[in-house]
Amino acid sequence: MKIEYVLDLVRFERQVPKKFYKLLANTDGIWEIRVITAFKSIRILCFQDKGDLVVLTNCFVKKTQKTPHAEIIMAEKLKKEYLKEKYGGQ
Repeated sequence: MKIEYVLDLVRFERQVPKKFYKLLANTDGIWEIRVITAFKSIRILCFQDKGDLVVLTNCFVKKTQKTPHAEIIMAEKLKKEYLKEKYGGQ
C-alpha cells in the first residue's frame, strides 16, 4: 500500500516532497522514488520523458546510506535504451 501511495504522489501531485522523490546528483537525469516501511527502505529509480511521463527503470531494497552505483548504472542504461528505441537516438 505504501508503494502505491508514493507512486500516486509522483503520478498526481505537482510538487512531490523530496523525502519521496528526488533527483540523484551526478547522474544522467535519474530520479529516486523513496518508499520507507517499518522493515525496509525500497527505492525505485526512474527518469522523466518529455512532458509528464515518468519511466520506472529498476527497483531494489536499500541496505546502505548510499544508492548502489550499479543500480544507477542500470537505470542510466535502461534510460538510454528507451530513448534510443522511442526517439531513434536523437
